[in-house]
Amino acid sequence: MPGTVGSVGKANGTVEVRDFGGHTMRNNRIAPTLLMAASLTAASLYGRPAAAQVLTVSVTGGRVEGIPADGIVSFKGIPFAAPPLGALRWRAPQPVRPWRGIKKADHFGPSCMQDPNFAKLFGAPPTIGEDCLYLNVWTPAHSPSEKLPVMVWIYGGGFVGGMTSIPAYDGTQFAKKGVVLVSIGYRLGAFGFLADPELSAESPQHVSGNYGLLDMIAALKWVKANIARFGGDPSRVTIFGESAGGIAVSMLAVAPPARGLFQRAISESGGSMAPPRFANEAGENVRTLASAEAAGRSFLEKLGARDIVAARALPAEVIQKALGPGLQGGFWPVLDGAILPGDEYELYREGRFNDTPVLVGTNADEGRIFVPAGVTPARLEAQIRAGYGNDARAVLAAYPHATDTQAEQSARDLMRDSTFAWGTWAWALLQSEKGKGRAYLYYFDRHSPQAPVGPSHAAEIGYVFGNLSGPGGGPSGLRGPPEPADIALSKLVQSYWVNFAKTGNPNAPGLPPWPAFTASTQQAMFLDEHAGAHPVPNMRQIRTLDGYFALRREEARTR
Repeated sequence: MPGTVGSVGKANGTVEVRDFGGHTMRNNRIAPTLLMAASLTAASLYGRPAAAQVLTVSVTGGRVEGIPADGIVSFKGIPFAAPPLGALRWRAPQPVRPWRGIKKADHFGPSCMQDPNFAKLFGAPPTIGEDCLYLNVWTPAHSPSEKLPVMVWIYGGGFVGGMTSIPAYDGTQFAKKGVVLVSIGYRLGAFGFLADPELSAESPQHVSGNYGLLDMIAALKWVKANIARFGGDPSRVTIFGESAGGIAVSMLAVAPPARGLFQRAISESGGSMAPPRFANEAGENVRTLASAEAAGRSFLEKLGARDIVAARALPAEVIQKALGPGLQGGFWPVLDGAILPGDEYELYREGRFNDTPVLVGTNADEGRIFVPAGVTPARLEAQIRAGYGNDARAVLAAYPHATDTQAEQSARDLMRDSTFAWGTWAWALLQSEKGKGRAYLYYFDRHSPQAPVGPSHAAEIGYVFGNLSGPGGGPSGLRGPPEPADIALSKLVQSYWVNFAKTGNPNAPGLPPWPAFTASTQQAMFLDEHAGAHPVPNMRQIRTLDGYFALRREEARTR
């Protein structure tokens, strides 16, 4: 606590104690009895035991000072790599630049380049820029020796938007449950995922396009090197994310450079198990390196940049403007053969993945925010025939569309299943068959007056973080004050997530039992006001899509 004796930490081997005036007393050989006496003195003055807190920490690059509040210390805006500016644009993250003195970690770093409207939409600070490789830590630790489980949050936003400073991502409630919570920034859009032949030629591995993933890996290396000083256990790290963040988690699960940097994985509405994209195949987003390089070269031509040197000289705002607003831009992680060695589904089948327990799932009405009103049977049929090729007839049969109402709901369901639900189901199945770590599958299904069919994309985030009074994850989140059922569900969801981070198993006494997913049982935990395990929903549609993706995978092998 600020202003109390007993606020103890270490910096460069020096023990720090905060006195009642907030001053720091240093001594390399402070006796344990003196520290105990200081704590007892504080206890006698305040009538209760004094809680020491980790306040000032030496990390890679320098020293940072956190902000204590309500028993938790937050450290915001800690750099984990050099600013990727100028000649460092479109390069792997470089070592952080050291600073002098103590950096006051009291505000978030800038968000990475993106449409500024994302910040407005999610209630985040408006500052954006290329100098954006920062992370944040919330810790409840009383000393650096506690070895608490660590959870590392990777934000979503279609790989073109997102930021750590969204209020729904505040880590205080997780920290109160005995977790060190870390959130990390990573480059987006063309800044994070541009591939180009020149960029590949200058790379030691002769690849390009996955700079955003390399940022995540650099942040995880920072966590491994530094988190023990915040009271975290570097051997108990859980990565978790939603949407593009959840997809990134699945990519890190097969990325060779990420091996050993995490021991558990949670993906909310993520998973990237589809074959590579070559044209406009439905449900496929990840390009091959050659395809991504061609797209990157076309984008540079659009910018009027004759080469990479000229492109690196362009103002960031010019590049961002060329990407267009919202989720436009078309940039995505790349099957480069190094960071992403190949089709994730195939890599799992071959046993070439970072084997950890996984907890994955989707929301009941994921597709609602992606499907505009006015879908008709004819329009849905045309879209399915254009995207699903030879398997269009089977897909049409699996999604009823005789009326406008049916067609609109089926369009939403198809978006949910093809983009999110099939991928998480396939991931859980492959992990259960090929891995040693168990898989746990969920189905978030909290209905409300705003979501009578079920929760849409990102609606679970406020429940996961225990932040129900704010935006709750953006436009899909809870509106108005939470009901008692919302509070109870949030506590349940957080308990499952924290238990999983601690042990690799979400179960604990007093909670509804959550069975591990297996090929023979195929059960999902329904997270709603009557939480319990049930057979995986929408299995007819998921099986249909499984057949479709198998056909696409065979087609990809011939290219």
